[in-house]
Amino acid sequence: MQQNKQPSRRPGRTALVLLIAAALAGAGGFYGWQRVRPEAAATQAAKAPPPIPVTLASVERQPFNRVLDGLGTVQAFNTVQVRTRVDGEVQRIAFKEGQTVRRGDILAEIDPRPYQAALDQAKAKKVQDEANLKNAKADLDRYTRLGEFASRQQTDTQASTVNQLTAQIAADQGAIDNAQTQLSYATIRSPLDGITGFRQVDAGNIVNASAQTAIVTITQVEPIFVVFTAPEEQLPRIMAALAKGTVPVEARSTDGLTKLSEGRLDLVNNQVDTATGTIRLKAAFANADHALWPGLSVSTRMRLGIVRDALTIPDDAVQHGPSGLFVFVVGPDNEARQQAITVSGSSDGRTLVTDGLAAGDRVIQEGQYRVQPGSRVAEARARETAQAAPRPASPSQER
Repeated sequence: MQQNKQPSRRPGRTALVLLIAAALAGAGGFYGWQRVRPEAAATQAAKAPPPIPVTLASVERQPFNRVLDGLGTVQAFNTVQVRTRVDGEVQRIAFKEGQTVRRGDILAEIDPRPYQAALDQAKAKKVQDEANLKNAKADLDRYTRLGEFASRQQTDTQASTVNQLTAQIAADQGAIDNAQTQLSYATIRSPLDGITGFRQVDAGNIVNASAQTAIVTITQVEPIFVVFTAPEEQLPRIMAALAKGTVPVEARSTDGLTKLSEGRLDLVNNQVDTATGTIRLKAAFANADHALWPGLSVSTRMRLGIVRDALTIPDDAVQHGPSGLFVFVVGPDNEARQQAITVSGSSDGRTLVTDGLAAGDRVIQEGQYRVQPGSRVAEARARETAQAAPRPASPSQER
């Protein structure tokens, strides 16, 4: 009996079919991946934060005015409390409060009659003694001419009388000079050029030389001084600048925005205040326009020289961190990185950088509040930067 045999499948044909199926599956997967990849990339790009708008500035090499800022107080060149030197009634006040007076101007008058009488009496006494001296000299002359007819005692006594009267006349002249001085004190004059303050005594009052109350206080404001301080570590620079010549000093309003007057450094105190680590300085100002007033608080700006070739950046670019000063430097890829710097003063809105930067580097001037190391930034106008950057919370808002 014959058995029916089925034809067997070839192994090579099966492998070929599997290979074709795998190729088709791979092609389909690659096609699907190619379609999904742009969509995923677009989704990832949509999730990435946009560049932070900032204002950039370049590190510039330029001359730099080395200045030293401080705070000070205006002091009068001279201050005098005008008091009476004689007793009596104030007959007249000859000045107005706040008036500018010159040396020798009459300020007040005291009743002069008692002192005029004392002067007249001293003069009369001198005339009387001069008459007595004249008579004594005539007697001495007669005794001398009598020779041996006059006793030696009479001659010597008369000579002594002449000497006594001569000394008395000298004393009378001293009394006259004193009386004239006292009479001159009855007219009170300004001892200096200056400005009068409040009047402390009115006409009709009795004043005494022993009283402590002044009639008026006069302050000299042309010229005028400003006393201010500087850190002790700046003393070598100050002394070096002073050795080269005049050191200009500007007096400004306390906020530093308004220039009031310009003068020169006159004095460096002879010792450093060890309690505060500062040195006191005194600057003189002509003050012809009376912009400075005694007791006024001012800020000072002292120019110590010029650095001809200096690296400078805007003051706003300098940031304060736990490790010191730093700036955000922006590279060609517009990514910000934090860079530590060393500075040596600030002037006219720019800071002198001694280490950490090179000429041409780009630093962030505005908009740093949102920037972190590695952040991508884009340059924007100052107004856009100010609107984009959040303002620091005020003390009342920080709870």
